[in-house]
Amino acid sequence: MTNSDLELPPRFRSWFADRGWTPRRHQLDLLDLAGVADALLIAPTGAGKTLAGFLPTLIELDRQKKREGLHTLYISPLKALAVDVHRNLEIPIAEMGLAVRVETRTGDTSAARRQRQRRDPPDILIATPEQLALLLAGPDARTLFSSLRRVIFDELHAIAASKRGDLLCLGLSRLRRIAPGLTATGLSATVRDPGELQRWLTAQTTPNATAALVVADRGAAPDLSILDTKEHLPWAGHSARHALGEIYAAIKGAKLTLVFVNTRAQAEYIFQELWRRNEDGLPIALHHGSLDVAQRRKVEEAMASGRLKAVVCTSTLDLGVDWGDVDLVINVGAPKGASRLAQRIGRANHRLDEPSRAILVPANRFEVLECRAAVDAANEGAQDTAMARSGALDVLCQHILGMACADPFDAGELFAEIRSAEPYARLSPEQFDAALNFVATGGYALKSYERFAKIKQTADGRWRIANGRVAQSYRLNVGTIVEADLLKVRLVPGGAKPSASYTGPLRRGGRVLGEIEEYFIEMLAPQDTFLFGGEILRLQGVVENEAIVSRASADAPKIPSYAGGKFPLSTYLAMRVRRILATESSWDTLPGQVADWLDLQRRRSALPPADRLLVESFPRGGRYYLALYPFEGRLAHTTLGMLLTRRMERAGLKPLGFVANDYALCIWSLTDVGALFETGALRLEDFLSEDMLGDDLEEWLEESALMKRTFRNCAIVSGLIERNVLDRRKTGRQVKISTDLIYNVLRRFEPRHILLEAARADAATGLLDLERLAGLLLRARGRTIHKALARVSPLAVPILLEIGRETVYGEAQDETLAEAAQTLVDEVLADSAPGRPELANAGRLGNGRATPAAAPPARASVRPKGTPPDNAGLRAKKTSTSRRASGPRR
Repeated sequence: MTNSDLELPPRFRSWFADRGWTPRRHQLDLLDLAGVADALLIAPTGAGKTLAGFLPTLIELDRQKKREGLHTLYISPLKALAVDVHRNLEIPIAEMGLAVRVETRTGDTSAARRQRQRRDPPDILIATPEQLALLLAGPDARTLFSSLRRVIFDELHAIAASKRGDLLCLGLSRLRRIAPGLTATGLSATVRDPGELQRWLTAQTTPNATAALVVADRGAAPDLSILDTKEHLPWAGHSARHALGEIYAAIKGAKLTLVFVNTRAQAEYIFQELWRRNEDGLPIALHHGSLDVAQRRKVEEAMASGRLKAVVCTSTLDLGVDWGDVDLVINVGAPKGASRLAQRIGRANHRLDEPSRAILVPANRFEVLECRAAVDAANEGAQDTAMARSGALDVLCQHILGMACADPFDAGELFAEIRSAEPYARLSPEQFDAALNFVATGGYALKSYERFAKIKQTADGRWRIANGRVAQSYRLNVGTIVEADLLKVRLVPGGAKPSASYTGPLRRGGRVLGEIEEYFIEMLAPQDTFLFGGEILRLQGVVENEAIVSRASADAPKIPSYAGGKFPLSTYLAMRVRRILATESSWDTLPGQVADWLDLQRRRSALPPADRLLVESFPRGGRYYLALYPFEGRLAHTTLGMLLTRRMERAGLKPLGFVANDYALCIWSLTDVGALFETGALRLEDFLSEDMLGDDLEEWLEESALMKRTFRNCAIVSGLIERNVLDRRKTGRQVKISTDLIYNVLRRFEPRHILLEAARADAATGLLDLERLAGLLLRARGRTIHKALARVSPLAVPILLEIGRETVYGEAQDETLAEAAQTLVDEVLADSAPGRPELANAGRLGNGRATPAAAPPARASVRPKGTPPDNAGLRAKKTSTSRRASGPRR
């Protein structure tokens, strides 16, 4: 027993003893640091890190003679986590009889409660990053936070290396100025480099200042397995339809199962298919971010009370939520990152000394390799969380405006305060002045427009907001998450319209089920059916910002294809996948179907070496294909495809298009580029030279629409464009027109404008993934292998099946995809080696069907400007899923 344990107040010692617990070492170590130093706690799930974070607060509040205002601020990256922590924190407070008031503040909190929290703050406030930014921009921020003693950041790794993390760290710097004595505590279960988060937590008033580090003992190793399906494992596809029977059987055998998927579309599909098989009437629920908050809370409460058997969910539940009865996690599809897998595994068991149990269900053969790499990494405790980055300039502009909304500020003082935030520790005076000038005038090219002048300088040199409307607009638009255009899904009572030809008024009223992305609804016609919230709905039409729907029954409803939720393959897992491919001895751990597939690839072509780049060329359908296997993620591959097709166009090689996913890139053209490599007329090393990241990249960015889209996001985050106004939300079209006009003006008259700089930085680190692409080209220099083939290779089949895929999926397309897949597989196996009958069955698709692509593939399919669509007969014929709605529009 340590000194800290002896200093626990009697009621705290009794509470631990009554539960049969002993305070853990890391909980006591964090208690020792309370009020003395900032600290980062790294502890596995089930180690009681949330209690460790709150224990100093509860003890201090218990010792207080009287309430002194807000004592502790807890920041959660997710609303569900905030609600769960609140619920769990109330238990020890009630059991110990502590006079401590805890409240939550998220986007779901009512306006009345928010106002009361300002007037009469609780002892502990649990909030999201966006709510903190709102509170700090209020005129009463100094009064509210002057009593603050502690800030706790949960799941810090999940937010620090993002724009939300930039805004949050700037908020922490302002809190330190208001309450100089406060200490910051970071909690995390998965950390690649603790030093990055230690610097993030501490004011950078001295170079590389770091918070104290507390590391908990590692818990029991997780019980991880990869489903070795008894069904045929598809060569391509993302739905895991082949394994749904086995998933259902695993759910039946567990107490409570979380079924994680990577996209909301996949969640809708898996949930619906499980219900089709649910002959036992098991209570199975659905949880994702587009569902109405009331429905999400209902599911969370049912989980907490043990009334559910399974929940199909997305990343909305993969951080920190403590569902004590969960004894099995099923991850459908590849996890895309070792740390993400560790987070999801941690949702099971929540007991440090007992292993968490998880099953990974690959949707196709490539995903088996990724799952194997992720399991090996998890067993080693390896992590791949995002790396630290420089603070975003558009976020800086938003923060400057927020601080003006709170109080007039001195520019020099604010600059010093911002520099104390780790992401902005290297911010130059010139960059700060550019951001300040932008908020004050919009910049040189926009300064003649009064609406861009949001702050003004007073006689004493301080900066204040130009008028009250500016503060109102800031409150409506605060935050860094730029969401896709959404429509509310409103379920009308009664039945549907009598027929598709009916033109009378649509019924209104009924409850809102949630929100759905506008572009999906635009692809439907009235009376089309689709899945949402686990129900089959029929679209009646669109009125203003609402999709009016009724309940329906249908055999093949469409599945929403959401733009968000696609995770890129991490660099760390990509390296491990290449290693598995190159090491034949490691295939013993793979399912037999996958090992046979790789063996066929080895005999027909070659396997991608871990430190080299494999390039295949082959003819098909009057076209010539180049398949590259970098395993560097969809974003890097898409950028490479853009640059290579541009290079081919200039050389007269007549490219027709390309397709990219996380594993490979395929380009098709009218010229046999592979033959040019073989004859030496074109050197592969020159074709893949790193100089494409110079002028080629700059010229392409100038011509492409990508920079306009990136600029649009930066304009919204910075406050240049107001997405939300008092009485309405601007449509995506309105925002696009405004930002495109401004983008063209700035490019012409002020090319070094701060928002153009912000957009270029976003494109380089996010949409283009230039760092990984540069590493790919460096790795390939002088180390490429070219294989000229007579026909498509086994590894090329999955990437070719991505060509021509639509973003909305229906039964007819499943059938055509199956036909295309079987055709390709038959071509691969046309000359199977004698004496190897198993290879003749390696590609059979089982009952003549392919796994339907219920979730959108992580890919980009692009044709150079002016070229006709041609994919050598692989394009699925169009169905009703690709029709545009002809009914009432907004």
